[in-house]
Amino acid sequence: MMHRLRLAALGVCLALASAHLRGDAPARAAESVEDEALRHFQAILRLDTQNPPGNEVRVVEYLKGVLEGEGIPVEILARDPARPNLVARLKGNGAKRPLLVMGHTDTVTVDASKWTHGPFSATRDGGHVYGRGSLDDKPSVVAGLMTMLRLKREGVRLERDVIFLAEASEEGNGPFGINHMVANHWPTIDAEYCLAEGGSVVRTGGVARYATITTTEKIPYTVRIVARGVAGHGSVPLQTNPILHLSQAIARIGAWRAPLRLNETTRAYFAGLSRLVAPDEAVRYAAVAEGRDLEAAYDRFAVDAPQLATLLRTSVSPNIVKGGYLRNVIPSEAEATLDIRALPDEDITTFLRQLREVIADPAVEVVPPDTTATRPAAPPSRLDTEAWRVLVDVHTRAYGVPVLPVMMAGATDSAQVRARGVQCYGIGPMIDREDVQLGFGAHSDQERILEAAFQQFVRVHWDSVRALAGAR
Repeated sequence: MMHRLRLAALGVCLALASAHLRGDAPARAAESVEDEALRHFQAILRLDTQNPPGNEVRVVEYLKGVLEGEGIPVEILARDPARPNLVARLKGNGAKRPLLVMGHTDTVTVDASKWTHGPFSATRDGGHVYGRGSLDDKPSVVAGLMTMLRLKREGVRLERDVIFLAEASEEGNGPFGINHMVANHWPTIDAEYCLAEGGSVVRTGGVARYATITTTEKIPYTVRIVARGVAGHGSVPLQTNPILHLSQAIARIGAWRAPLRLNETTRAYFAGLSRLVAPDEAVRYAAVAEGRDLEAAYDRFAVDAPQLATLLRTSVSPNIVKGGYLRNVIPSEAEATLDIRALPDEDITTFLRQLREVIADPAVEVVPPDTTATRPAAPPSRLDTEAWRVLVDVHTRAYGVPVLPVMMAGATDSAQVRARGVQCYGIGPMIDREDVQLGFGAHSDQERILEAAFQQFVRVHWDSVRALAGAR
């Protein structure tokens, strides 16, 4: 009897050891993929990685522990030890070039006094998860992590290497993240395709309407205009007053309309929208897609849908104005900072020359941007690739809605990757459009994600990578 008990105990030990080596130990067996993803998500939401100062090392150490615990080797590549990047790679058979999946570990800053739940509490309440980074961009980080874990655990045979990059310093386009990786470690992340942040599934009234996949984005440039004149006493007004010249320059810029034009992405986007709206709007969107009546469409969008208007031309927004220091002193200088969001094919040198012609004032200098500190321009990712077809198929099956390519008015680190020739596509979770108006969006005073939307995004990410990299 004792002999049989010893043999039984030995069998249990061997089974446990085998299960551990396979990556399905009892503790994990009792935990679903969804539960595990949520656990990791809450864990990294609780790590404060506001940028500045960043401290992305907190998330990197967590990810490193999880990945190495599963036997997945990682590299830590850093310009600053407190702001590292993590790279993990699962090898394929080399039949196809690698696939890069990336997400950034930093977040924008918070005003904690405006949060109902603590910004780093990862509170679950009413079907949402609250926390800074819950939309931007820790879902991508956890989706990449879970995809790597499942590929390893399930022994998926790969035709491509799958590379997971958890990168620092995305907010503000800092030097520690993708810029460091592209400049100093490009072979480590070089790939044919890339999946990153940027897209979403739009839900209104509790119903998913359509999915967007980002294939390009506008390029941000920070430009200053500086008016100079003669200082003097405010009791004797001067025509050379820099504030007068600056205000007139701003007014001319506000009235100026840069040339309108479309690219492959925006044409396909408006064509797709035309199939989703009421007939009268459908005619207007179809005309835009065909390049007709663009000025009339822009006029309407500028009032009713500025997020569509900005897709049609390079935009200029004067966002900071400085001038004067005493009420009775005419200053010798005044300046404004312009946020220029250029279409991907915009020649910024030519655009600035046009801007000077619009201002038409020798007292106002247009100071060119520091192009070394901005994201690079790149052609849009194509709509005829294997990756695009896979992403459309996966999103269509997952959400049952049309899929549209979109150009972001904002900026992401996909720009640096696209500029190196990688076809990069931005995907993301389902978002309630009403949440943006309620102040719960990315970069808002509060931030939250639907728990079910997070779980579905993790599945969509897995399905996309499995279909794109897995051996047939």
